[in-house]
Amino acid sequence: MRPGETTPRAVLACGEVRTCLLPARQALDSRSAAQLLGLRADERVLLSERPNLYGRSPDTLTGVDCPLPSSNGSRVRAVGTVAARASLTEGRVLQSSAYFRVPAAGPDHRRPWGHYLVRPGVVEPFGKLPREAVAQGLLGGGRHGELDVGLIADGLLTRLLRHPLLDQRPPLRSRPTRLRWVALPADPGDGPSIERFTLAEDELRTVRLRVPEGTRSAEVAGLCDDLALHDWLLTTVVRILDGIRLGSAPPPARPRPQGPDDLPAVVRALRPAVDHLLHLWMPESWPGCLSPAVGRAGGTARVHPAVADPGAAHPRPAHPARDPLLPPGGGAGPL
Repeated sequence: MRPGETTPRAVLACGEVRTCLLPARQALDSRSAAQLLGLRADERVLLSERPNLYGRSPDTLTGVDCPLPSSNGSRVRAVGTVAARASLTEGRVLQSSAYFRVPAAGPDHRRPWGHYLVRPGVVEPFGKLPREAVAQGLLGGGRHGELDVGLIADGLLTRLLRHPLLDQRPPLRSRPTRLRWVALPADPGDGPSIERFTLAEDELRTVRLRVPEGTRSAEVAGLCDDLALHDWLLTTVVRILDGIRLGSAPPPARPRPQGPDDLPAVVRALRPAVDHLLHLWMPESWPGCLSPAVGRAGGTARVHPAVADPGAAHPRPAHPARDPLLPPGGGAGPL
């Protein structure tokens, strides 16, 4: 980036998260998680052991030069890079995420690739951006040939699922989910909010958010990663219980020793979820986005300081154990 040249202020951020159960009989420890998530030789995997084991890969960049989806059919060519990363929670749940941000306007011609590489996670439109039409188009999914961050996230997930560390023997049956999101600036003085959360077909969820100006796009992506994780956990448990009749059966005529096969069906069905997933339920809370009931885990609300006060010079961390995971500049630029 040339001296005095800055990245233009973004007015739209978008991303997609893929979430699935790691196909391995045993949960990965921190060393194995670092091996799995080591996407780049020049950057280390970030690890945290409290409140649970969590690992996140360094960001990778994918260059794009294609039209942006739009709901009104307008053709807006854009060039830049999409940031992608992967994370592993408690050695059990694997996520891949791809996201980018878009400024209100861009140049009327394509610049050298060096211009875009020093702006990681930024996709610049040619001319003025029709923000609302593009936001709706991104949530609805684009046509063939248009920018699709889901394909980038899916490609990263597919790469990780083929890792030789994985024995392809998951401890329970589950399905992957997709969460697609867009974030637009909130009105001056307003806090962050979720305008719409939609359950669509084919395991797809869509989220439209408003965030205060100055909120880093990587922070919004982190919120959506957490939302996708807990949506997947809830969806998986609901599917396990689907078709099981709840309630106590009449006692047998004569008591007999109970073995694993003698337990009620609901207990047998839920045992894998309790053993492998229950302790993962620990949602974070963003003020104004999630209700206190949703945002609490064990009576302690976990708050993202950057959203609570995006203008603070030194926001006080709500979770010191996760602080090393807060990304530096670059792809984490403000919305």
